[in-house]
Amino acid sequence: MRGETHGSKSGGIGEGGKALNHDRGQIDRLSEEAPQLSGNTERATDLIPGHDAGRQAHGGDLSAARRAFPYAPEPWLDLSTGVNPYCYPFSPPSAESSTRLPDAAGLAALEAAARTAYGASRDAEIVAAPGTQAIINWLPHLFPARRVGILGFTYFEHFSAWRASGAATSIVNDLDGFGDKDVGVIVNPNNPDGRLIARDDLRGLAEGFRERGKLLIVDEAFADFLEPGVSLAPDLPRSGAIVLRSFGKTFGLPGLRLGFAIAPRDMALKLRAAFGCWPISGAAIAIGAQALADSPWFAAARERLKGDAAALDAILKSAGFELYGGSPLFRLVAAPDAGRRFKALARAGIWVRRFDARPDWLRLAIPGRENDRDRLRRALGVEAPNVVEAM
Repeated sequence: MRGETHGSKSGGIGEGGKALNHDRGQIDRLSEEAPQLSGNTERATDLIPGHDAGRQAHGGDLSAARRAFPYAPEPWLDLSTGVNPYCYPFSPPSAESSTRLPDAAGLAALEAAARTAYGASRDAEIVAAPGTQAIINWLPHLFPARRVGILGFTYFEHFSAWRASGAATSIVNDLDGFGDKDVGVIVNPNNPDGRLIARDDLRGLAEGFRERGKLLIVDEAFADFLEPGVSLAPDLPRSGAIVLRSFGKTFGLPGLRLGFAIAPRDMALKLRAAFGCWPISGAAIAIGAQALADSPWFAAARERLKGDAAALDAILKSAGFELYGGSPLFRLVAAPDAGRRFKALARAGIWVRRFDARPDWLRLAIPGRENDRDRLRRALGVEAPNVVEAM
């Protein structure tokens, strides 16, 4: 799928670069609700007996799915995350990666591979961490702020982390809303709707924050498979922002727990001090360096995902969903009966994401196998195409 950059008031990413238009009134209502909803509330507490209502739910929690729908067929098809269905075929790390402490030279080599993969300049610092979520949790403690603005309905952990630190955290509807904020947070492309802010707009905003002695954080967890020119990373450190990148989503290895911050030196030093001498495991260092340097695998995965996304779009359209947005790793759809369809899919052993704040929305990861697409078609009552697709 070819992503198209849009200004701050545009829609999400569509197949072939087509913008999927949003109802501006709906977005405004979500933004008004968000402070009470901890940002992006992606819970299904009304459908999951025994769920801890004080704990935010994430995708991939199949134990919750099994508790809620104990008679669903196994194995479950998990489409609740935005993870690449193609796991990177890494060579097993040496035994020393587990029997010895992580090596400083190996960590430096991993961060150098990340610098190349993300197009960061030699003047920017790359900080490896045990997943971008760990970085999100640390940021409010390392860069305290009184007023924090988060752009739109988005990944709720940003809102939760800053609010827990005591900051006055609010949702802003557009880039102009950051004017009085000490810290601004933008997820780009956005999760869950794929909204994409143009790099020039991000650069100008970041420089404005820097001139005021403030901080812009850009979470690019889903940016890897977009076309070049989207990321703010090449503009660091002069733009003065912090950019977050996710390894696990891109390479289908979320359990490895690896992510990166790209930042100016002074900010990177604080992050390194927070994570300590051995921020990630020896296995994460070895596998991460191997995967980030494998550009042929990455290019092939990008092409496969384009075809898989188009196939998913066809299924969802045939099932009567409105394609509302997405990214190369997920699709957001809308339907008046989304709650009923969520339950029907779950009873068929297919786990997707729903949103308490938007009961008409569902988010689905991209299935990578034809038998998984067939299973989804059957659950949605969609006929298979006449042409048999090669496995």
